[in-house]
Amino acid sequence: MRLFSFGTSATRTDAADDLTFLRLVRSRRVGAATFHRLLAEHGSAAAALAALPEIARAAGVSDYQTCPEGVAAAELAAGRQAGAVLLRHDDPAYPAVLRDLEDAPPVLWVKGGLDCLSRPAIAVIGARNASSLGLRMAHGMALALAHAGVSVTAGLARGIDTAAHEASCAAGTIAVLAGGISRIYPSENAALAEAIVAAGGALISEQSPLTEPAARLFPLRNRIVSGLARAVVVVEAAHRSGTLITAKCALDQGREVMAVPGHPMDARAAGCNALIRDGALLVRSAEDVLTAIGLTPVEVSAQLPMAPAPADRRTSLQRVAETLRRPAARPAAPVAIPSRADAGGPVAIEARVLSLLGRAPTEETMLLRDLGLAAGALAPALLNLEMDGRIQRAPGGMISLA
Repeated sequence: MRLFSFGTSATRTDAADDLTFLRLVRSRRVGAATFHRLLAEHGSAAAALAALPEIARAAGVSDYQTCPEGVAAAELAAGRQAGAVLLRHDDPAYPAVLRDLEDAPPVLWVKGGLDCLSRPAIAVIGARNASSLGLRMAHGMALALAHAGVSVTAGLARGIDTAAHEASCAAGTIAVLAGGISRIYPSENAALAEAIVAAGGALISEQSPLTEPAARLFPLRNRIVSGLARAVVVVEAAHRSGTLITAKCALDQGREVMAVPGHPMDARAAGCNALIRDGALLVRSAEDVLTAIGLTPVEVSAQLPMAPAPADRRTSLQRVAETLRRPAARPAAPVAIPSRADAGGPVAIEARVLSLLGRAPTEETMLLRDLGLAAGALAPALLNLEMDGRIQRAPGGMISLA
């Protein structure tokens, strides 16, 4: 948390102020934390911008130039063309929960509704290569949280994030992008992004609207996902996954970290199980989450059966942080999901089945729905996988990885 704060203006700032603000934000070597220090020391974006060349010269940086006015103007134009609005950190509509973070984004591009930014938020995040059970848990939890009036937040990634956004879309979900507001990633979620905006939810990015997503931008995105939320719920995460980076951000920001337990032999549950072992709150439903953060619990109509929570549910931030810092062996690589173009072939169906199954048994009917296949198309693939010893059946039409 910053040791200084900024007041919010009563009216929306004009375009000239936005231009100066953006020039300071986009100037070389001015990150979020540096930006806030400059503004605190110089009192305004204009004064800080004017002082930057001399500050750089004193630091031994020669030929320093601030962000050109044309570059900032082009960003404003690109934002308008995308149908987004620029929220500065001193704007009344800027999410209050973000404003006091030491590295709070100086600006946010927001496309969609703003109401969802003022409600209590919970982040529901997890593995991209999620299992069928994991997807259903994320969907059910996000749906119940949305019904309780919570804004569900995630990063629009494949897997758990997508399931959470889809379940909470109608209530107004928040999707934080790594790239610009006009560069949806993954591209397969473009329709979902449009649906989020149409339903009154919000797409958010601190990057210029035309910025392409890059590896270095995802950790920056993750701190916003957790920073917007009162708690972060992890549904399936391997060791050393991007999901655990978000969990660490949450701890650094003083947010509650919660995790859904999984089968000890499933690599996709290794991160969650380690978090729980070291003090993260074990949650089995949206009701658990709401109770933990002091909101009125809701009745969850559909909930996957899970093992009961341990008697000691105390959270130890120190032990969870140690887990996140601890090096761990990388789990075996998951089976890749083939492209949609190849999704109908026998080998592709088998690969998709393996990607959705885990060590915990899954109903065959559930698998059919998740795959979008007829029983006649799935049966040969299941038989081949069973004969190869890669899956196993259990009573009641249940299937799991062998």
